[in-house]
Amino acid sequence: MIVEKATGAEHEKEADRLFGALAHSTRRDIVRRTMESDYSVSELARCYTTSFAAIQKHVALLEAAGLVIKSPRGREQIVRGSTARIEEARELLGRMESLWRDRLDRFDQLLGTTNEGDKPCP
Repeated sequence: MIVEKATGAEHEKEADRLFGALAHSTRRDIVRRTMESDYSVSELARCYTTSFAAIQKHVALLEAAGLVIKSPRGREQIVRGSTARIEEARELLGRMESLWRDRLDRFDQLLGTTNEGDKPCP
């Protein structure tokens, strides 16, 4: 998971794993569904037109990214969303937003501009 002591490269790998898992619409929908309620993998498979095997692969990728947690219940695997991991993703996006806002502010300063509507500095 995202840890403050991680190196820049480790942060990048973690971000790639997290956002790569969320890059597919079916996986985003699985996360959404499992945040609302627990599902077995077979119940999830019935929600989509793709094969059971394809849904298993999607769930495995989400699990590897920490976005869902799978646990056995009898003969089935129950999938639930990880609120902690979603919070980590939100925090990561917040840090990225802050970084880019700072960069844009510095860019504005280099151009000699200020807030919208203000006159440029001479």
